[in-house]
Amino acid sequence: MLSFIKTVLIDLQSKNLNFEDLNFILPSKRAGVFLKYHLSTIIEKPIFTPDILSIEEFVAELSGLETLPNTDLLFRLYESYKHVTPENEQDTFESFSKWAQILLQDFNEIDRYLIPQEHIFDYLNAIKELNHWSLETNPTDLIKNHLKFWKQLKNYYAAFTDNLLQSKQGYQGLIYREAVKNLDAYINNSTNKIHVFLGFNALNTSESLIIQGLLKKNLAHIYWDIDAAFIDDNIHDAGYFTRQHRNQWTYFTSHPFNWVTSHYTEEKNIQSIGIPKLVGQAKYIGQILDELTKSKTELSKIAVVLGEEQLLLPVLNSIPKSITKLNVTMGLALEYVPLASFFELLFIVHKNNPSQLYYKDVINLLSHPSISRLFETETNNVSSDIVAHIQTHNLVYLTVADLKLISNSHSVYIDLLFQTWNNNPEIALKTCSELIFKIKSKLDSDKQNHSLELEYLYRFNTLFNQLIELNTDYKYLNSIAALETIYKELLSTETLDFKGEPLEGLQIMGMLETRVLDFETVIISSVNEGILPSGKTNNSFIPFDVKIENNLPTFKEKDAVYTYHFYRLLQRAKNVYILYNTEIDVLKGGEKSRFITQLDIENIHKINHKIISPDVPIIEPKTEEIKKTPAVMEKIKLLSNKGFSPSSLTNYIRNPIDFYYEKILGIKEFEEVEENIAANTLGSVIHNSLEDFYKPLENQILTIEHLKTFKNQIQDMVTKHFEKLYNKGGFSSGKNLIIFEIAQRYISNFINQEIKSIRQGNEIKILSIEADKTIDIKIDGLDFPIKLKGKVDRIDSFNGITRVIDYKSGKVEQNKVEITDWEDITTDYDKYSKSFQILCYAYMMWQQNLIQLPIEAGIISFKNLNEGFLKFGKKASSHARSKDQLITAETLNNFEVELKNLIIEICNSEVNFTEKVLD
Repeated sequence: MLSFIKTVLIDLQSKNLNFEDLNFILPSKRAGVFLKYHLSTIIEKPIFTPDILSIEEFVAELSGLETLPNTDLLFRLYESYKHVTPENEQDTFESFSKWAQILLQDFNEIDRYLIPQEHIFDYLNAIKELNHWSLETNPTDLIKNHLKFWKQLKNYYAAFTDNLLQSKQGYQGLIYREAVKNLDAYINNSTNKIHVFLGFNALNTSESLIIQGLLKKNLAHIYWDIDAAFIDDNIHDAGYFTRQHRNQWTYFTSHPFNWVTSHYTEEKNIQSIGIPKLVGQAKYIGQILDELTKSKTELSKIAVVLGEEQLLLPVLNSIPKSITKLNVTMGLALEYVPLASFFELLFIVHKNNPSQLYYKDVINLLSHPSISRLFETETNNVSSDIVAHIQTHNLVYLTVADLKLISNSHSVYIDLLFQTWNNNPEIALKTCSELIFKIKSKLDSDKQNHSLELEYLYRFNTLFNQLIELNTDYKYLNSIAALETIYKELLSTETLDFKGEPLEGLQIMGMLETRVLDFETVIISSVNEGILPSGKTNNSFIPFDVKIENNLPTFKEKDAVYTYHFYRLLQRAKNVYILYNTEIDVLKGGEKSRFITQLDIENIHKINHKIISPDVPIIEPKTEEIKKTPAVMEKIKLLSNKGFSPSSLTNYIRNPIDFYYEKILGIKEFEEVEENIAANTLGSVIHNSLEDFYKPLENQILTIEHLKTFKNQIQDMVTKHFEKLYNKGGFSSGKNLIIFEIAQRYISNFINQEIKSIRQGNEIKILSIEADKTIDIKIDGLDFPIKLKGKVDRIDSFNGITRVIDYKSGKVEQNKVEITDWEDITTDYDKYSKSFQILCYAYMMWQQNLIQLPIEAGIISFKNLNEGFLKFGKKASSHARSKDQLITAETLNNFEVELKNLIIEICNSEVNFTEKVLD
């Protein structure tokens, strides 16, 4: 296959043109490298390299203006905006930057297409005057301001362009307009220059006039790269622009329209492959490349064309190890490198200039890999210690002083990260630069190779230097929010360029970088509607009908541009893999591109369609089982000697694996910061408050005076225990205030119920509060000590009947403290765990002769106080209504049998810890 570029060079050679005297104008700089390569293959003796320019470089040279970066243009536009707008009507730079970007794009398009500025701005203003939504005779201020904006557009444009032209600078559109103005002078001074334009398709009005002017004076040759299948089909979008040029340029009335080829209809292997998600596409690209390398396909003839730039990193990570040479032309967007997420977190912390730091922001920053290494010491990482301290002490909001108290040895880094920026961009920029040098210094001192991280730092240092320069020159950044807006704008345009040999190995590129280039094997990703083509995106102040009226491009023309690029890739290719995402995306849709459907309808090539899904292995659900090794048995013996608690035994009943992890391995649940007061904290506050109230009354009869005294102290008591348990979390607002009030209400309602009971003539005597007991249990067959331990919330005497009471802050129903069959009490956690716990407490008290049977045992549920004391009961059958609620020696003997059986099972080396599948 002869590439398009080589075909052009051969034709130029046949015309006996001297290559050294030619000026090649290409759609992109990238194509120039390939042109030089192909030129070297056809010349017979060394020559000086001809001038090779991209169209943007050529037009800039023609205009005599310097191209300004987009961010600089934004500041210059604001300068002009301030000049023509009364001070009391001016937007802040932050607000201005949100709409000015769109205005810059519109100015750019108006100039590139040489639209008379006065005409279009007056036209827009007239439309807005007609269309505004108010029918009132006297418009409101809102409408006046709305209409004033449209009236001012031409003033913004005039002031802005005058400002730029005075300094010999411009944006792309202005440069194009000036280049057209200078064309005649350029032609008069360039009578000996021959220009070769090759591979162009969609030309704006300025480019079209420049090329036609040079063609008319016989100072240029133009080579189109178009297939007959596209240009001769009057409705095919791939030939949309070249048909216009052929029909509308006067040059072609007297000169032939050459370079229409017929490569597209040649036989091709085209596969359309649907794959779920971006990563799925990346992995499949790796699979295709692996197959191609095994079949000895020449790598330099393969191009991977990425429809979405965020696919670059997954693709690079999916390339087979056998591919050692590759060239990435598109560059890695700086916003996707790890360091970008660090600065994003830093701006989140400081954007609103907080007086206190939110713990999640602090933890996110300290845990970021770029910063975490600054806190490394020889023995540990101090940032992990700070995070642990925050979690342990439940610190929801912190100050810089708090952080320094935790770790004063790293106060320099704490200041850099968290010291307030005072909403001052100068402080912010200085701090960011200092952080970059601190991280660099740390990397330099490390013996490992950190070349990639250092490259990231260099690029970000350059970016912040740009921001410092802009802020110094213009002084328009007056808030952190404004700085963040410009920072994000710069970040989105910067890339980290890869170094590679452009003519060797696998080529990875974006769609626009494929212009003029040809490959035998092409892999195109993300061929979905909304991506290829991009569809109806209208980021402009100029309405669709006004664009049509003034011959400005709309989404239809932009779709035609991508149609051309897509089909041009297919023209000379032999193997084509078209990948698309099968999963529906909320913003971009999940539908395959119309290009794929069009290929089918054309019926020129047979398209092999298939859907690929990841090979997901079927994993049979298997319950986890842990054998009781000698080491595990030693742990069980230590635990039994320390004492089994009722809650640990019910945990075993619920799921033996959880018991194993918690009690044998000692794995505790991760302790997060309680931003809102958790249920267990609420329960602990209620328990501790009632303990403080009732503990002094042990062995006393409860009186109404006692209880009234308690009522007056509820708020102070609850506050005391919340402060103790919840540390500095704060409970004076939001959900926490509600939970704080609930705790008081629960205790108040409980005391009211006690007062009511006493007034009804009941005698309540407090026997013991929070009785912490441990007993020994002898079990036949176990030759090591077994203990049972637990803390009983309350033991009292109610009209002479001893009651063992357990408090529950959650909701418990009466049926949860009743059993039918003794065997079920150690098997069904959901139904019988409450009964098991209260019987454990009663059993311990009985074994220590602290209570006289019969007794009652049960639960007081603070969420179900109206039901009063929920007594344990034994029913004769599941349907029986009557139940025995007195706990006798027989009751506890029956319970003892089940308790010992449960402990025997735990201590039996032959019975494994087997997972229970929970519903």
